[in-house]
Amino acid sequence: MNASPARPTAPVLLVRQLRKSYGNTTVLKGIDLAIRHGEIACLIGPSGAGKSSLLRCINFLEKPEAGEITFFGERLCSEDGNVFHTAPERALQAARARMPMVFQHFNLFSHRTVIENVMEGQIVVLRRNKEESRERARACLARVGMLDRAEFYPDQLSGGQKQRVAIARALAMSPALILFDEPTSALDPGLVQEVQSVMRDLSAEGMTMLIVTHDMRLVKSIATTVHFCADGHIVESGSPVHLLDETSPGRIQTFMAAAAQ
Repeated sequence: MNASPARPTAPVLLVRQLRKSYGNTTVLKGIDLAIRHGEIACLIGPSGAGKSSLLRCINFLEKPEAGEITFFGERLCSEDGNVFHTAPERALQAARARMPMVFQHFNLFSHRTVIENVMEGQIVVLRRNKEESRERARACLARVGMLDRAEFYPDQLSGGQKQRVAIARALAMSPALILFDEPTSALDPGLVQEVQSVMRDLSAEGMTMLIVTHDMRLVKSIATTVHFCADGHIVESGSPVHLLDETSPGRIQTFMAAAAQ
């Protein structure tokens, strides 16, 4: 007797018809997105397409205005008729802790050492004690090759080192999903490779990631799924092999040519 086929796993993150405006400008015009465990999804597309706004709405650093976000089966926002609801703030904070964001410009505390930066969220958000937070921070810094800089301050680090600390800070939260907003775009070309290497290691370990990027080398090296965004919509989705080859739509080819310059 043949075994029944495995059921597809439910998405870690499910976004339906998400909308967001700033003043009279609508930047997200009904986004649908599903991210499954172990997936590395890259959002690409021209500047102004709404990619970073989507990440910030998923993380509730910005409040969406319509649609639905479900994280591990829990609705963080939804619509009931014409009424838009968000979950209580404590639920949003708990979800945000499980899907930390790594920012383009690092967002490290300049007055705290590297290890203190990695400990901060654990202590304040997860309520871990200092000893446990320090032990976890050291393990995460070692994981990204930054343990020898634990007592340095951010202004003593290169851009690539700062970004590796930011990744360690995200890892210290024991994340289910990490959101990356242009993690290599603020780096000098010579420093990009060290951050790409850390992200490839996370990919090999099965970390679930949603990455906004113009870095096509990163996309081609780690993405399992690519979503092309334009004018507030996800207009094309597929594997890197199929979406980024020479037969892809002209606007994707145009974007890739510009990103390569």
